[in-house]
Amino acid sequence: MQFMQKYTYKHIWNISFPIIIGLLAQNVINVTDTAFLGRVGEVELGASAMGGLYYICLFTLFFGFSTGAQIIIGRRNGEKNHTAIGPVMIQGIFFLLLLTVVLFGVSFFYAGNIMRFMISSDVIREATVTFLQWRIIGFFFDVFNVMFRAFYVGITKTRILTISAAVMAVTNVGLDYVLIFGRLGFPEMGLEGAAIASVISEFAATIFFVTHMFLTVDRKKYGFTRTRFGTIDFKLLKQVLAISVYTMFQYFISMSTFFLFFVTMERQGQHTLAVANIVRSIYIVMFIPLNALSATSNTLVSNIIGEGKATGVMPLVRRISRFSFTIMSICVLLLCLFPRAVLSVYTNDAALIDDSVLSVFVISIALVISSIACVFFNSVSGTGNTKSALILESGVLILYTVYIYLAGIHFKFPIHLCFGAEIIYFAGLLAGSTAYLRFANWQKKKI
Repeated sequence: MQFMQKYTYKHIWNISFPIIIGLLAQNVINVTDTAFLGRVGEVELGASAMGGLYYICLFTLFFGFSTGAQIIIGRRNGEKNHTAIGPVMIQGIFFLLLLTVVLFGVSFFYAGNIMRFMISSDVIREATVTFLQWRIIGFFFDVFNVMFRAFYVGITKTRILTISAAVMAVTNVGLDYVLIFGRLGFPEMGLEGAAIASVISEFAATIFFVTHMFLTVDRKKYGFTRTRFGTIDFKLLKQVLAISVYTMFQYFISMSTFFLFFVTMERQGQHTLAVANIVRSIYIVMFIPLNALSATSNTLVSNIIGEGKATGVMPLVRRISRFSFTIMSICVLLLCLFPRAVLSVYTNDAALIDDSVLSVFVISIALVISSIACVFFNSVSGTGNTKSALILESGVLILYTVYIYLAGIHFKFPIHLCFGAEIIYFAGLLAGSTAYLRFANWQKKKI
């Protein structure tokens, strides 16, 4: 197929690599917080896990909306309708700022009540609430960061994400060291220091994005005009929400069930919760190349449908899947060969390392399956059929939740068997996505 010569492995890599570097830098926040707090204590490690997951659950609403906007931006980019791209981003920022005010208010005034329902340990609950009082300020900067990401991924110019994430990473590492341990004359703030460092690093990324936009982007080409910045276009916002509302719920439900996993682990004790947080951190880092390739699949599928070449979707998806499987297999092999060396990055506690090894092997199996499953699933969203993607994942998450309840609460299995829920999740996602792309009528979806 002639057009497949355009979407070579090199082209896929050229789009994915900056996203990988960007995600790697962004995840330095997670790795650094876990590594530093792992040397402070199990309570701090557990509180950062619960508070961080609560934050991410709400952040997924922003990210889900931006993913829907990215799909539309990618479609307009494929159609060469560039002036329609800027308004999508502007209306997205308006909507997310309104959502931010609501989520910040709820979290600020009611986080204690929510955590009382979720966390049984008084010590971990109080520490989690303290962490969140600072961390939720980051919502205001997430609005801009996710929409800038949607813009650059949608137009397939992802290199700028590398620099923005590097700014975030360097800022966070430096501030974590200074604020958590009290260096360079600053007070030793521990858990609160980690939260403050994360917020400031997100603010730094926002400043970078805004500066780059005004200095280098052809704002006229992409429809960023002054008249559009002060106006809410309800018709366009409704069009964006018609796609985004499903990705918002999809990501929120998905992360909420992952949060449920940690709620279950917390009830087995703070040591088990600490193990879960360390393994989660490794899991997230291992997902970086996969997330990048999934985002690439999403935007390229949207772009080629916009070009009127829907018949090329499946060859492209299979090509990206092979690429993803190869990269993930190499990463998993290295992880399984040197699990203790990787775990020692996060903690110097021998008991935590010993109790985490089996869970590392379990998530390795899940990661190999996910290398294909996530590419296929993000391709479903890339076709614009986000409602179908939501329904598909919701069905899989029911199985995931049932397994967590049985394994973690009813039978009280050890943590590595509880992580088996990830294998069930990705196997189900792969089966459902494959069936959808093969049999459903998605080729002529209009957005």
